[in-house]
Amino acid sequence: MTKKRVLFLCNANSAHSLMGEALLRHMAGDRFEALSAGVETDRQQELTLSTLEEQGIPTQDLASKSLDMFEDQHFDAVIVLCDKAHQSCREWRGNADEYLYWDIRDPRLIEREDAYRQALQEIRRRLQLWLETQAR
Repeated sequence: MTKKRVLFLCNANSAHSLMGEALLRHMAGDRFEALSAGVETDRQQELTLSTLEEQGIPTQDLASKSLDMFEDQHFDAVIVLCDKAHQSCREWRGNADEYLYWDIRDPRLIEREDAYRQALQEIRRRLQLWLETQAR
């Protein structure tokens, strides 16, 4: 069975898009190839990695990647997690069967101790709902 390809996209690819990639691998890696990218990449946030690890979600192979790496590639779904990336998608030269826009606040910009945990919970909740709509 060929895995469906899913790209999580945000501005920096340092927090919530990495969470989406790691979560989908953890939840349904047998059915999906999960990747992530950023419009203007930055190094991954240590709080991103520690939040994932504290939830038992593997973080190996997670790294910030540029959207340019995926130019001319096809994805079954692109899940955009912030408004800035949503605007940039209009100019991207990749393609996808499905584009989803989940406006999830960037935990890097929230000054609360639980911001990363809340972002992870929101992404998990939306992924669970989305996975229910996907044919097995």
